[in-house]
Amino acid sequence: MRLSRPVGGGPSGGDEDDGALLRAVARGDAGALAVLYDRHAGWLHARLARRCPDEETVREVLQDTFVTVWRSAGGHRGRGEAGGWLWVIAARRLVDAQRAGVRAERASAAPPEPAVPAPSAEDRVLAGLEYGEVGAALDRISPELAEVLRATVVDGLTTREAARLLGIPEGTVKTRALRARRELRAALDAGRARGPHPLGGTA
Repeated sequence: MRLSRPVGGGPSGGDEDDGALLRAVARGDAGALAVLYDRHAGWLHARLARRCPDEETVREVLQDTFVTVWRSAGGHRGRGEAGGWLWVIAARRLVDAQRAGVRAERASAAPPEPAVPAPSAEDRVLAGLEYGEVGAALDRISPELAEVLRATVVDGLTTREAARLLGIPEGTVKTRALRARRELRAALDAGRARGPHPLGGTA
């Protein structure tokens, strides 16, 4: 798959044209993917670079974004503008890349950290965020809140590490974590008519 180098500028081309290109990509048209790349790689690169100072990571994320587009173009189905869909993919790939970097840094840290208290019952439930009923409820809360839960609970990052990973202040991480737990409880309550509540109590 040959793609051009990123060029400057912002999102260009009509949504209708982009939609047609994505439909062509879904049919396996590599030329349509190249056109999409030439049209959108510049502004995606610039926006990623504002969030991540490491140029190599930005290039890898950009490439991975269009690999994902190649594999998943059929999932767009005209929902919303293509530029927004591309940015969602790129932003998620960047978070994944930065999250992997944070894990690697923590694993290579010299002295082991002191033992931490055993996780609470609520945290043990939240650690299964990707699965079952809790995973479904997570999909119904705000994306920015869900990513804070994934960073602080699933990946076990500290507030400072999560703030660096997500590019937001530490205070915002704490605030969103509290809001996320409230929204998750509400989503679980809405999805269950009766029975024990996964986060304690009854629905």
